[in-house]
Amino acid sequence: MSRQFARGFALALILLLLLPTLILVAETRFGTLSVLWHQASNRGALVTTLVSGAVSLGLIVALGTPAAWILARLLSDSSQGWIGALLAIPLLLPPLVLGLVLAFLLGPTTPVGSFLGHLGITPTQSLFSLIVAEVYEGFPYFLLTAWAAFRSMPIAYEEEARVLGKSLIDVFRHVTWPMARSGVIVAAAMAWARITGAFGAPIVVAYHPTGLPVAIWIALESYGLPSALALSTILLVVGLPVPIWLNWRRRHDRSH
Repeated sequence: MSRQFARGFALALILLLLLPTLILVAETRFGTLSVLWHQASNRGALVTTLVSGAVSLGLIVALGTPAAWILARLLSDSSQGWIGALLAIPLLLPPLVLGLVLAFLLGPTTPVGSFLGHLGITPTQSLFSLIVAEVYEGFPYFLLTAWAAFRSMPIAYEEEARVLGKSLIDVFRHVTWPMARSGVIVAAAMAWARITGAFGAPIVVAYHPTGLPVAIWIALESYGLPSALALSTILLVVGLPVPIWLNWRRRHDRSH
């Protein structure tokens, strides 16, 4: 295979994958976008997506990073095999089905819903339920990717640091984290993309407060495809900066 053919094939494949994005940008009617932007409900949907997304990503990274390290370092190879198979199940669970299960779990008459109600937390149709739905949708992507990053690291460096008397926390901070950071950044980028685009679970348990994906569905039902495409452009602008910045950080870390 010639290098010229390989480059042409790669370019064609990239253009094919980018085709939906290019069509979205080309077909967005900015007059429609301006009208939609002046609607308070759509601005509120943007704020809801940003707030819930930031909280969800923070929770996923805070819980998922140590969990991924534990899976990679404290389990035997045989255990990692079947645990990896189990973790693939939530990854493959249809988001709509996940939403139905969460609605069943968080319902006001269930033990969990009643307990949350006693704490003053509205279990469904609230910012709390939206964050729960986004965490459940994004967590498997982060965990499996971060786990792979930790597993790809040579364990010898950590063992050497432990032999020198370093504590487990010091080993993680000064040895493990610098080596795994690039992979964890990729995991965070994937989780953010999943969080901001979460629709199946939120539309069941958190139709209100309305995030951008549900607002796009409402616009499609109420005003038609042009309005939905315009709001989709806003969602694209919301979803892209974090992965782009994280990818830049990853490349910057590698170059240094």
